Amino acid sequence: MERTLAMIKPDGLSGNHMEKIKEVILDSGFEIVEEAVVQLDAQRASLFYVEHSSRSFFDSLVKYMTSGPVLVMILERPDAILHWRVLIGPTDARKAKTSHPNSIRAMCGVDSEKNCVHGSDSPQSAAREILFFFGDVRSDTVEHDEL
Repeated sequence: MERTLAMIKPDGLSGNHMEKIKEVILDSGFEIVEEAVVQLDAQRASLFYVEHSSRSFFDSLVKYMTSGPVLVMILERPDAILHWRVLIGPTDARKAKTSHPNSIRAMCGVDSEKNCVHGSDSPQSAAREILFFFGDVRSDTVEHDEL
C-alpha cells in the first residue's frame, strides 16, 4: 500500500465539486485515510509551494491558494501516487479537457493555476506534504523513509 496527498483547491470547494471528486476517488479504489478542511494563510501557502518560489506565477499561486479553504486528504491504495496523478490529469485543465476528458481537472479545472486539485508527484513529495498537513501519521503499511 502507498499513500499520497490529495488536495481539492479553493475553486474545487467553491464550485461545489468536493462530493463528486470524493466519489471519483472512492470509485477508483482509493481509501480516504484522513481528511481536513484547511484555510491556508500566505506564510503556509508559500511554505507548501516553496519549490515554485522563484517562478513568475508564485505570487499569483499564493494569492489563489489563500482565496478560500482547501480540502486535504491522505489517499491510500497500491501505487497511490501514480494512480492519483493519472486520475487528476494534466496540470493545465484546458489541455486536460481535450487530452484527458475523464480526468478530475477536465471535470472542474479552468487553467494551469486554477486546476481544482493537487497531487503529490513522488514518494518524497507525498511524505513531505502529508507531514505538512497531518503531522506524523506513519503506519507499517507506508514505506516512506523520508519522514
